[in-house]
Amino acid sequence: MRLSDKQCRMESAIAHIKDGDTVLVGGFGVPGTPMTLLQALVNHGAQNLTVIKNDANEPGMGVDHLLRNGQVSRLITTHLGLNSHAIALMNAGTIDVEFNAQGILAERIRAGGAGIGAVLSDIGIGTELAEGKQVVEVRGKAYLVETAIRANVALLHAELSDPFGNLAYAATARNFNPLMAMAADRVIAETEAVLPLGALAADRVHTPGVFVDHVVELEHLSEEYAVVER
Repeated sequence: MRLSDKQCRMESAIAHIKDGDTVLVGGFGVPGTPMTLLQALVNHGAQNLTVIKNDANEPGMGVDHLLRNGQVSRLITTHLGLNSHAIALMNAGTIDVEFNAQGILAERIRAGGAGIGAVLSDIGIGTELAEGKQVVEVRGKAYLVETAIRANVALLHAELSDPFGNLAYAATARNFNPLMAMAADRVIAETEAVLPLGALAADRVHTPGVFVDHVVELEHLSEEYAVVER
Protein backbone atom coordinates (compact mmCIF):
# COMPACT_ATOMS: atom_id res chain seq x y z
CA MET A 1 0.00 0.00 0.00
CA ARG A 2 1.32 3.39 -0.96
CA LEU A 3 1.31 5.89 1.92
CA SER A 4 0.08 9.38 1.10
CA ASP A 5 2.33 12.42 1.10
CA LYS A 6 0.83 14.94 3.52
CA GLN A 7 3.32 17.77 2.98
CA CYS A 8 1.74 21.09 2.13
CA ARG A 9 2.20 24.83 2.34
CA MET A 10 1.56 26.32 5.76
CA GLU A 11 -1.07 28.76 4.47
CA SER A 12 -3.02 25.91 2.86
CA ALA A 13 -3.08 23.93 6.10
CA ILE A 14 -4.03 26.87 8.31
CA ALA A 15 -6.80 27.89 5.88
CA HIS A 16 -8.87 24.99 7.23
CA ILE A 17 -9.31 26.81 10.58
CA LYS A 18 -12.63 28.66 10.74
CA ASP A 19 -14.13 31.35 12.94
CA GLY A 20 -15.38 29.80 16.17
CA ASP A 21 -13.14 26.72 16.00
CA THR A 22 -11.59 25.04 19.02
CA VAL A 23 -7.82 24.72 18.62
CA LEU A 24 -5.48 22.51 20.63
CA VAL A 25 -1.93 23.92 20.79
CA GLY A 26 0.95 21.70 21.82
CA GLY A 27 3.82 22.82 24.00
CA PHE A 28 4.90 23.46 27.57
CA GLY A 29 6.33 26.96 27.57
CA VAL A 30 8.59 27.01 24.52
CA PRO A 31 9.36 23.28 24.03
CA GLY A 32 6.88 21.74 21.61
CA THR A 33 5.02 24.97 20.89
CA PRO A 34 4.28 25.46 17.16
CA MET A 35 5.40 29.09 17.04
CA THR A 36 5.36 29.35 13.24
CA LEU A 37 1.92 27.78 12.88
CA LEU A 38 0.61 30.21 15.49
CA GLN A 39 2.00 33.15 13.53
CA ALA A 40 0.38 31.74 10.39
CA LEU A 41 -2.92 31.57 12.26
CA VAL A 42 -2.53 35.25 13.19
CA ASN A 43 -2.01 36.07 9.52
CA HIS A 44 -5.01 33.91 8.58
CA GLY A 45 -7.19 35.90 10.98
CA ALA A 46 -9.77 33.36 12.16
CA GLN A 47 -11.80 34.90 15.00
CA ASN A 48 -13.66 33.82 18.14
CA LEU A 49 -11.32 30.90 18.74
CA THR A 50 -11.26 28.65 21.79
CA VAL A 51 -7.60 27.89 22.41
CA ILE A 52 -6.52 24.99 24.60
CA LYS A 53 -2.90 25.07 25.74
CA ASN A 54 -1.00 24.27 28.89
CA ASP A 55 0.05 27.92 29.19
CA ALA A 56 -0.28 31.26 27.39
CA ASN A 57 3.46 31.53 26.66
CA GLU A 58 5.10 34.86 27.49
CA PRO A 59 4.21 38.33 26.22
CA GLY A 60 5.05 38.63 22.53
CA MET A 61 5.45 34.88 22.04
CA GLY A 62 3.34 31.99 20.77
CA VAL A 63 -0.29 32.15 21.88
CA ASP A 64 0.15 35.76 22.96
CA HIS A 65 0.19 36.81 19.29
CA LEU A 66 -3.36 35.46 18.95
CA LEU A 67 -4.42 37.24 22.14
CA ARG A 68 -3.00 40.56 20.98
CA ASN A 69 -4.75 40.19 17.63
CA GLY A 70 -8.10 39.70 19.36
CA GLN A 71 -8.67 36.24 17.88
CA VAL A 72 -9.25 34.34 21.14
CA SER A 73 -12.55 34.45 22.98
CA ARG A 74 -11.85 31.56 25.36
CA LEU A 75 -8.66 30.06 26.75
CA ILE A 76 -8.56 26.68 28.48
CA THR A 77 -5.26 26.38 30.32
CA THR A 78 -3.44 25.50 33.54
CA HIS A 79 -1.77 28.84 34.33
CA LEU A 80 -1.15 32.35 33.01
CA GLY A 81 1.62 33.33 35.39
CA LEU A 82 4.24 34.04 32.73
CA ASN A 83 1.99 36.25 30.61
CA SER A 84 0.96 39.54 32.21
CA HIS A 85 -0.92 40.50 29.04
CA ALA A 86 -3.11 37.39 29.22
CA ILE A 87 -3.80 38.10 32.90
CA ALA A 88 -4.86 41.66 32.03
CA LEU A 89 -7.25 40.41 29.33
CA MET A 90 -8.78 37.93 31.79
CA ASN A 91 -9.19 40.56 34.52
CA ALA A 92 -10.80 42.94 32.03
CA GLY A 93 -13.26 40.26 30.92
CA THR A 94 -11.97 40.44 27.34
CA ILE A 95 -11.38 36.69 27.25
CA ASP A 96 -12.97 33.85 29.20
CA VAL A 97 -10.39 31.68 30.97
CA GLU A 98 -10.98 28.17 32.28
CA PHE A 99 -8.28 26.86 34.59
CA ASN A 100 -7.47 23.17 35.01
CA ALA A 101 -5.00 21.31 37.14
CA GLN A 102 -2.20 20.39 34.74
CA GLY A 103 -2.66 16.64 35.01
CA ILE A 104 -6.41 16.99 34.65
CA LEU A 105 -6.02 18.97 31.42
CA ALA A 106 -3.76 16.26 30.03
CA GLU A 107 -6.17 13.53 31.11
CA ARG A 108 -9.19 15.30 29.61
CA ILE A 109 -7.36 15.55 26.29
CA ARG A 110 -6.26 11.91 26.51
CA ALA A 111 -9.87 10.90 27.15
CA GLY A 112 -10.99 12.85 24.11
CA GLY A 113 -8.51 11.00 21.96
CA ALA A 114 -9.51 7.63 23.41
CA GLY A 115 -13.21 8.19 22.80
CA ILE A 116 -14.08 8.39 26.51
CA GLY A 117 -16.78 10.89 27.47
CA ALA A 118 -15.34 11.93 30.82
CA VAL A 119 -13.00 10.95 33.64
CA LEU A 120 -13.50 11.04 37.40
CA SER A 121 -11.09 12.83 39.71
CA ASP A 122 -11.03 14.00 43.33
CA ILE A 123 -8.60 16.79 42.45
CA GLY A 124 -10.19 20.18 43.09
CA ILE A 125 -13.03 19.01 45.33
CA GLY A 126 -14.06 21.94 47.52
CA THR A 127 -12.10 24.51 45.47
CA GLU A 128 -12.88 26.99 42.70
CA LEU A 129 -11.85 24.33 40.19
CA ALA A 130 -14.99 22.39 41.12
CA GLU A 131 -17.43 25.23 40.48
CA GLY A 132 -20.14 24.27 38.00
CA LYS A 133 -18.94 20.67 37.68
CA GLN A 134 -20.97 17.57 38.42
CA VAL A 135 -19.99 15.59 41.51
CA VAL A 136 -20.66 11.85 41.76
CA GLU A 137 -20.02 9.36 44.52
CA VAL A 138 -18.13 6.11 43.93
CA ARG A 139 -17.61 3.68 46.80
CA GLY A 140 -18.45 6.43 49.24
CA LYS A 141 -15.98 8.94 47.82
CA ALA A 142 -16.82 12.15 45.92
CA TYR A 143 -15.40 12.73 42.45
CA LEU A 144 -15.64 15.54 39.93
CA VAL A 145 -16.82 14.61 36.45
CA GLU A 146 -14.14 16.03 34.13
CA THR A 147 -15.50 16.01 30.59
CA ALA A 148 -13.25 14.89 27.74
CA ILE A 149 -11.76 17.49 25.42
CA ARG A 150 -11.83 17.31 21.65
CA ALA A 151 -11.07 20.06 19.16
CA ASN A 152 -11.58 20.96 15.54
CA VAL A 153 -7.84 21.38 14.98
CA ALA A 154 -4.56 20.59 16.73
CA LEU A 155 -1.35 22.50 16.03
CA LEU A 156 1.84 20.59 16.87
CA HIS A 157 5.61 21.06 16.68
CA ALA A 158 7.85 18.10 15.89
CA GLU A 159 11.59 17.77 15.49
CA LEU A 160 11.32 15.19 12.70
CA SER A 161 8.66 13.86 10.38
CA ASP A 162 8.31 11.81 7.24
CA PRO A 163 5.96 12.66 4.36
CA PHE A 164 3.19 10.48 5.82
CA GLY A 165 3.22 12.42 9.10
CA ASN A 166 4.97 10.07 11.48
CA LEU A 167 6.33 12.48 14.09
CA ALA A 168 9.25 12.49 16.51
CA TYR A 169 9.58 15.11 19.24
CA ALA A 170 12.78 16.33 20.88
CA ALA A 171 13.03 15.49 24.58
CA THR A 172 10.47 17.41 26.67
CA ALA A 173 8.92 18.91 23.54
CA ARG A 174 6.87 15.72 23.50
CA ASN A 175 4.70 16.98 26.42
CA PHE A 176 1.12 17.59 25.21
CA ASN A 177 1.72 16.98 21.51
CA PRO A 178 1.02 13.21 21.29
CA LEU A 179 -2.18 13.55 23.33
CA MET A 180 -3.45 16.42 21.20
CA ALA A 181 -2.72 14.57 17.97
CA MET A 182 -5.38 12.03 18.96
CA ALA A 183 -8.00 14.50 20.15
CA ALA A 184 -8.63 16.70 17.10
CA ASP A 185 -10.54 16.29 13.87
CA ARG A 186 -7.67 17.83 11.89
CA VAL A 187 -4.00 17.75 12.91
CA ILE A 188 -1.42 20.14 11.49
CA ALA A 189 2.22 19.50 12.37
CA GLU A 190 5.16 21.80 11.74
CA THR A 191 8.46 19.96 11.65
CA GLU A 192 12.09 21.00 11.64
CA ALA A 193 12.95 18.37 9.00
CA VAL A 194 11.13 15.89 6.78
CA LEU A 195 12.99 12.62 6.30
CA PRO A 196 12.35 10.18 3.46
CA LEU A 197 9.71 7.55 4.14
CA GLY A 198 11.34 4.74 6.11
CA ALA A 199 14.23 6.86 7.39
CA LEU A 200 12.54 7.54 10.73
CA ALA A 201 13.10 4.49 12.91
CA ALA A 202 9.89 2.87 14.12
CA ASP A 203 10.85 3.16 17.80
CA ARG A 204 11.56 6.88 17.28
CA VAL A 205 7.97 7.61 16.23
CA HIS A 206 5.98 9.28 19.02
CA THR A 207 2.88 10.13 16.94
CA PRO A 208 1.92 7.73 14.13
CA GLY A 209 1.12 9.41 10.84
CA VAL A 210 -2.41 8.01 10.83
CA PHE A 211 -3.32 10.80 13.26
CA VAL A 212 -1.74 13.60 11.18
CA ASP A 213 -3.43 15.39 8.27
CA HIS A 214 -0.89 18.04 7.23
CA VAL A 215 2.90 18.26 7.48
CA VAL A 216 4.66 21.61 7.08
CA GLU A 217 8.45 21.68 6.93
CA LEU A 218 9.95 24.79 8.53
CA GLU A 219 12.48 26.76 6.52
CA HIS A 220 14.02 28.20 9.68
CA LEU A 221 13.37 28.59 13.40
CA SER A 222 12.52 32.09 14.59
CA GLU A 223 14.01 33.69 17.71
CA GLU A 224 10.96 32.52 19.67
CA TYR A 225 12.33 28.96 19.55
CA ALA A 226 15.73 30.09 20.85
CA VAL A 227 14.65 30.46 24.48
CA VAL A 228 15.55 26.83 25.02
CA GLU A 229 18.99 25.50 24.07
CA ARG A 230 19.35 21.84 23.18
